[in-house]
Amino acid sequence: MSNPARGRGRPSGTGRYREPTRVMRVPESRVEAVRAYLDALPPRADGTGAVLLGRPQASAIPPPRRLARMVWPVRAGFPSPAEDDQEEAIDLNALLAPNAEATFLLRVSGLSMSEAGIDDGDVLVVDRALEPAHGRIVVAVVDGEFTVKRLHRRDGRIALEAAHPDYPPILLSEGQELSVWGVVTRVIKSV
Repeated sequence: MSNPARGRGRPSGTGRYREPTRVMRVPESRVEAVRAYLDALPPRADGTGAVLLGRPQASAIPPPRRLARMVWPVRAGFPSPAEDDQEEAIDLNALLAPNAEATFLLRVSGLSMSEAGIDDGDVLVVDRALEPAHGRIVVAVVDGEFTVKRLHRRDGRIALEAAHPDYPPILLSEGQELSVWGVVTRVIKSV
Protein backbone atom coordinates (compact mmCIF):
# COMPACT_ATOMS: atom_id res chain seq x y z
CA MET A 1 0.00 0.00 0.00
CA SER A 2 1.43 3.38 -0.93
CA ASN A 3 1.49 6.39 1.34
CA PRO A 4 -0.66 9.16 -0.20
CA ALA A 5 1.26 11.84 1.76
CA ARG A 6 4.64 10.71 0.42
CA GLY A 7 6.29 13.38 -1.72
CA ARG A 8 4.22 16.21 -0.29
CA GLY A 9 5.75 19.11 1.59
CA ARG A 10 9.46 19.78 1.46
CA PRO A 11 11.32 17.59 -1.05
CA SER A 12 13.64 14.99 0.48
CA GLY A 13 17.17 16.28 1.09
CA THR A 14 16.33 19.99 0.89
CA GLY A 15 16.08 20.79 4.60
CA ARG A 16 18.62 22.53 6.78
CA TYR A 17 20.97 19.53 6.80
CA ARG A 18 20.46 18.56 3.13
CA GLU A 19 19.95 14.89 3.92
CA PRO A 20 17.01 12.59 4.66
CA THR A 21 15.45 13.06 8.09
CA ARG A 22 13.92 10.67 10.60
CA VAL A 23 11.03 11.12 13.00
CA MET A 24 12.15 10.59 16.59
CA ARG A 25 10.33 10.74 19.91
CA VAL A 26 11.91 13.21 22.32
CA PRO A 27 10.66 13.75 25.88
CA GLU A 28 8.91 17.13 26.08
CA SER A 29 11.28 18.23 28.83
CA ARG A 30 14.25 17.73 26.45
CA VAL A 31 12.90 19.30 23.22
CA GLU A 32 14.56 22.67 23.88
CA ALA A 33 17.89 21.01 24.73
CA VAL A 34 17.79 19.06 21.43
CA ARG A 35 16.92 22.23 19.50
CA ALA A 36 19.73 24.16 21.22
CA TYR A 37 22.17 21.36 20.40
CA LEU A 38 21.21 21.36 16.72
CA ASP A 39 21.31 25.16 16.54
CA ALA A 40 24.83 25.13 18.03
CA LEU A 41 26.23 22.90 15.27
CA PRO A 42 28.72 24.86 13.18
CA PRO A 43 28.41 24.45 9.41
CA ARG A 44 30.55 21.86 7.64
CA ALA A 45 32.03 22.56 4.25
CA ASP A 46 28.88 21.11 2.70
CA GLY A 47 26.74 23.25 5.04
CA THR A 48 25.32 20.31 6.99
CA GLY A 49 26.83 20.71 10.48
CA ALA A 50 30.02 19.36 12.11
CA VAL A 51 31.06 16.28 14.02
CA LEU A 52 30.21 17.75 17.39
CA LEU A 53 30.00 15.51 20.42
CA GLY A 54 28.44 17.98 22.76
CA ARG A 55 28.18 21.48 24.07
CA PRO A 56 27.46 22.04 27.72
CA GLN A 57 24.11 23.82 27.98
CA ALA A 58 23.16 25.62 31.17
CA SER A 59 20.04 23.45 31.45
CA ALA A 60 21.92 20.25 30.59
CA ILE A 61 24.98 20.62 32.84
CA PRO A 62 24.67 18.24 35.77
CA PRO A 63 25.34 19.57 39.24
CA PRO A 64 29.04 19.55 40.15
CA ARG A 65 30.29 16.14 41.13
CA ARG A 66 33.49 16.30 43.05
CA LEU A 67 36.08 13.54 42.83
CA ALA A 68 38.68 12.97 45.53
CA ARG A 69 42.15 14.27 44.72
CA MET A 70 45.06 12.70 46.56
CA VAL A 71 47.97 14.76 47.89
CA TRP A 72 50.85 12.63 46.67
CA PRO A 73 51.85 12.19 43.03
CA VAL A 74 51.49 8.79 41.40
CA ARG A 75 54.87 7.61 40.20
CA ALA A 76 55.15 6.05 36.77
CA GLY A 77 58.48 4.44 37.77
CA PHE A 78 58.97 2.78 41.16
CA PRO A 79 56.02 2.39 43.54
CA SER A 80 55.73 4.74 46.52
CA PRO A 81 53.92 4.06 49.80
CA ALA A 82 50.28 5.18 49.84
CA GLU A 83 49.23 8.00 52.10
CA ASP A 84 45.87 8.75 53.69
CA ASP A 85 45.84 12.46 52.92
CA GLN A 86 43.49 14.03 50.41
CA GLU A 87 43.60 17.43 48.77
CA GLU A 88 40.45 19.33 47.91
CA ALA A 89 38.01 17.57 45.60
CA ILE A 90 38.08 18.20 41.86
CA ASP A 91 34.98 19.31 39.94
CA LEU A 92 35.44 17.95 36.40
CA ASN A 93 33.01 20.52 34.96
CA ALA A 94 35.11 23.37 36.35
CA LEU A 95 38.37 21.67 35.34
CA LEU A 96 37.43 20.83 31.75
CA ALA A 97 34.99 23.63 30.89
CA PRO A 98 35.58 26.83 32.86
CA ASN A 99 33.77 28.68 30.02
CA ALA A 100 30.90 26.17 29.82
CA GLU A 101 28.79 28.09 27.31
CA ALA A 102 31.74 28.37 24.90
CA THR A 103 33.18 24.86 25.37
CA PHE A 104 32.67 22.04 22.89
CA LEU A 105 33.86 18.45 22.58
CA LEU A 106 35.13 17.30 19.18
CA ARG A 107 36.35 13.83 18.17
CA VAL A 108 39.65 13.71 16.27
CA SER A 109 39.89 11.92 12.95
CA GLY A 110 43.42 11.41 11.62
CA LEU A 111 47.01 11.37 12.82
CA SER A 112 48.39 14.79 11.86
CA MET A 113 48.76 15.86 15.52
CA SER A 114 50.02 12.56 16.97
CA GLU A 115 53.39 13.97 18.06
CA ALA A 116 51.52 16.56 20.14
CA GLY A 117 49.72 13.72 21.95
CA ILE A 118 46.50 14.02 19.91
CA ASP A 119 45.58 10.71 18.30
CA ASP A 120 42.81 9.39 16.08
CA GLY A 121 39.64 8.94 18.16
CA ASP A 122 40.69 11.28 20.98
CA VAL A 123 38.18 13.83 22.22
CA LEU A 124 39.27 17.47 22.24
CA VAL A 125 37.96 20.03 24.71
CA VAL A 126 37.73 23.23 22.65
CA ASP A 127 37.12 26.66 24.19
CA ARG A 128 35.75 29.24 21.77
CA ALA A 129 36.08 32.05 24.35
CA LEU A 130 39.89 31.93 24.37
CA GLU A 131 41.97 34.16 22.12
CA PRO A 132 43.99 32.10 19.62
CA ALA A 133 47.69 32.82 20.10
CA HIS A 134 50.94 31.87 18.39
CA GLY A 135 51.91 28.33 19.37
CA ARG A 136 48.47 27.23 20.60
CA ILE A 137 46.70 24.19 19.18
CA VAL A 138 43.49 25.34 17.55
CA VAL A 139 40.53 24.04 15.61
CA ALA A 140 40.50 26.08 12.42
CA VAL A 141 38.33 26.26 9.34
CA VAL A 142 40.39 26.64 6.15
CA ASP A 143 38.37 27.15 2.98
CA GLY A 144 35.36 25.58 4.68
CA GLU A 145 37.16 22.49 6.05
CA PHE A 146 37.76 21.84 9.77
CA THR A 147 41.27 20.92 10.93
CA VAL A 148 43.19 20.78 14.20
CA LYS A 149 46.70 22.26 14.00
CA ARG A 150 49.20 24.43 15.89
CA LEU A 151 48.83 28.13 15.03
CA HIS A 152 52.03 29.93 13.96
CA ARG A 153 52.91 33.29 12.50
CA ARG A 154 55.77 33.13 10.00
CA ASP A 155 57.16 36.21 8.29
CA GLY A 156 53.87 38.03 8.75
CA ARG A 157 51.86 35.08 7.44
CA ILE A 158 49.70 32.59 9.30
CA ALA A 159 50.67 28.93 9.21
CA LEU A 160 48.85 25.92 10.61
CA GLU A 161 51.40 23.26 11.52
CA ALA A 162 50.82 19.56 11.97
CA ALA A 163 52.67 17.58 14.63
CA HIS A 164 53.63 14.71 12.35
CA PRO A 165 56.38 14.62 9.70
CA ASP A 166 54.07 13.20 7.01
CA TYR A 167 51.83 16.29 7.07
CA PRO A 168 53.18 19.57 5.66
CA PRO A 169 52.20 22.89 7.25
CA ILE A 170 49.25 24.76 5.79
CA LEU A 171 50.62 28.12 4.67
CA LEU A 172 47.74 30.43 3.91
CA SER A 173 47.95 32.28 0.65
CA GLU A 174 46.06 35.32 -0.52
CA GLY A 175 42.42 34.52 -1.16
CA GLN A 176 42.25 31.58 1.25
CA GLU A 177 39.70 31.82 4.04
CA LEU A 178 40.74 31.07 7.63
CA SER A 179 38.63 31.13 10.74
CA VAL A 180 39.99 29.96 14.08
CA TRP A 181 36.99 28.17 15.53
CA GLY A 182 38.40 27.57 19.01
CA VAL A 183 41.45 26.79 21.15
CA VAL A 184 42.13 23.23 22.28
CA THR A 185 42.49 23.16 26.07
CA ARG A 186 42.45 19.43 26.86
CA VAL A 187 42.67 16.03 25.20
CA ILE A 188 40.56 13.15 26.52
CA LYS A 189 41.91 9.68 25.74
CA SER A 190 40.82 6.13 26.30
CA VAL A 191 43.36 3.80 27.86
